[in-house]
Amino acid sequence: MTSTAKSSRSRTRHTGAVAVALTAAAALLAGCSSDDTSDNPLDGEKAEAGTVVVGSNNFAESTLLADIYGEALRAKGLKVGYKHNIGSRETTYGLMKNGSITVLPEYNGSLLAYLDPEAEQTSADAVNEAVKAKLDKKLTLLESSPAEDKDSVSVNAETAKKYGLTASSTLADLKDAAPELVIGGSPEFQTRQQGLKGLETVYGLKFKSFKALDAGGPLTQAALTRNEVQAADIFTTDPTIVKEKFVVLKDPENLFGFANVTPLVHKDGLPKEGVDALNAVSAALDTETLLDLDAQVQLEKKDPLDVAKAWLKSAGLA
Repeated sequence: MTSTAKSSRSRTRHTGAVAVALTAAAALLAGCSSDDTSDNPLDGEKAEAGTVVVGSNNFAESTLLADIYGEALRAKGLKVGYKHNIGSRETTYGLMKNGSITVLPEYNGSLLAYLDPEAEQTSADAVNEAVKAKLDKKLTLLESSPAEDKDSVSVNAETAKKYGLTASSTLADLKDAAPELVIGGSPEFQTRQQGLKGLETVYGLKFKSFKALDAGGPLTQAALTRNEVQAADIFTTDPTIVKEKFVVLKDPENLFGFANVTPLVHKDGLPKEGVDALNAVSAALDTETLLDLDAQVQLEKKDPLDVAKAWLKSAGLA
């Protein structure tokens, strides 16, 4: 299955559409638990020699991933600083290029969509190669993790029980039930290939009706919880999945593209032991694990730095 990056609604979460303007981004530092290198993540100063600066975008999962990367590097004896809650990819990419950030947690397919909106995505490896070909020459990607934060069709617990759907079920398993179900998502989901059009052409799914909500946000979550819709477009690492026992249906044809968590690094700022440490993190991190860690931070309100340290220790990486 070939998907076109520009069609993916998951870009909304991981690109500039989620971000604030540059003048507001610095204000997002308030409440960040990690020890930031700078009071202003937008100061543009290059990283101090010998210090690896780990950045994050302005959403909770990015902060958590940055803490995981940073603490994995510290465990190898590297000096680490943080620039958290920076804002949009347009901003973080510029800071990566000028060397004021050394490492940034990225999502490979979403980054490719930013660099080349017309690019097709056929596999995670192909996406990574395409990204590397488009990146500034001072930057590169390390190994991708199996963990993905991307669009999915998820059903609520009541629907899953009624139709015998489990965590092993695929979108194809929804074919017989779909004509009885209302599906919800952003208005764009109704007309995009990575939405209702693709669900029909790729998996043969024809739903009873569509309810326009938001892009995997509180409206969609609430509607699915209350059974106003029985299926919905939900991000695969959304903690609501855990809280409400939603069932995420597998997408073996990769209709929704790729969004593997992948370290983006400045080549000159990360020594070999740092590269090895981050590749080891990627090898150990899968979607189920990331969903659990997100739930600890966003539902249980744990400090992301504490969550990062505990997981690294449990995985033998610290």
